[in-house]
Amino acid sequence: MSDTNRQRALTSAAIGATAGAGLWGTVKRLRSRVENGYNTVEVAVEGPITREGSRIPNSRGGSTPADKIVEQIERADDDPNAEALVVKLNTPGGEVLPSEDIRLAAEKFDGPTIGYATDTCASGGYWIASGCDELWAREASVVGSIGVRGSSLNAKGLADKLGLDYRPKTAGEFKDAGYPLKEPDEDDEEYLQGLVDDYYETFVERVAEGRGLDEETIRETEARVYLGTDALENGLVDELGTREDIEDRIEERLGHDVEIEEFTPERSLMERLRSQSQGVAYAFGVGVADSIGVDEEFGLELR
Repeated sequence: MSDTNRQRALTSAAIGATAGAGLWGTVKRLRSRVENGYNTVEVAVEGPITREGSRIPNSRGGSTPADKIVEQIERADDDPNAEALVVKLNTPGGEVLPSEDIRLAAEKFDGPTIGYATDTCASGGYWIASGCDELWAREASVVGSIGVRGSSLNAKGLADKLGLDYRPKTAGEFKDAGYPLKEPDEDDEEYLQGLVDDYYETFVERVAEGRGLDEETIRETEARVYLGTDALENGLVDELGTREDIEDRIEERLGHDVEIEEFTPERSLMERLRSQSQGVAYAFGVGVADSIGVDEEFGLELR
C-alpha cells in the first residue's frame, strides 16, 4: 500500500472512530436521560443564607446551609443528565460570603442557568441571581434590596448598670471596634462604615457584571425592593412567569422536552434536631434581647 493510500485509510479510520465515539456519547446521554427521567436540575435557596443554616426557622424547619446548596449545584454540574439548572430563590438574603459561594457555583454551571424568584429574592438572594443567565419572577414577587447592612447594638449602658467594667487587652487600634461593651468613638464608626461601603461596592460590581446593568442605575435603586412588575421595568428581572413558563423557556434553549429533578441535600437526624433546637433557642433569645436591648458583635449581612 502506498503512503498516500495508507494515510487516507488512517484518516478514514480516525473519522469513523470520532463519529462512533460522538454517536456513542449521544446514545449514552439519551439512554441515561430515559433511565433517570430528567434532564434539568432544580436547586432551592430558601430562608436566610448562612454558612451553617438558619437559626431563624422557616416553615420547613430552617434554611439549608450554603455549603450544602453549593454541593447540590456542583453535583448537578457533574451529572451528565443535567443539561440546564434552575435556581429557585425564596430568601430575604443573609451573609455575604455564603451568598457569593452560591453565586459562583451557579455561574460555573456548564449549561443554561435560570434563577427563579418566588415570594422573595432580596439582597443575598439577588447577589446569587447575578450568577444566573436569566432571572425570572412572578408579578407579585419581592425583588431587589441591593444593599449591605452592618449592625451592632451597644450594651455599655447595661453593663454600667450591672457594675461591669470593660477592660480590653487588644493589639491593633480597631480590634474591638463594634464590641458591644465598648462605647464606639468617631473613628470606630468611620472604620465600620467603611467595611459596609466596601461590601456594597462589591455587590454593585457583581450585579452590574452578572445582570448587564449600569452601576449608577443599580445605585439609584437605593436598596429598595420592587414588585416583580416594577423589577421587570427597571431591568432587575428578565421575564415574568410561572414555573410552567420557565420550563417552556428551558425547552426553547435546549431544543427538546424538559424533565426537572429537584436536588435537595440530605439532612441527618442530628441536623434536623439541631435545627429545631436552634429555633427554640432563637425564639427565647429574641425575647431576652428585646427586653434588655443587646445584640451580638458587629456583623455584615445582605438582607
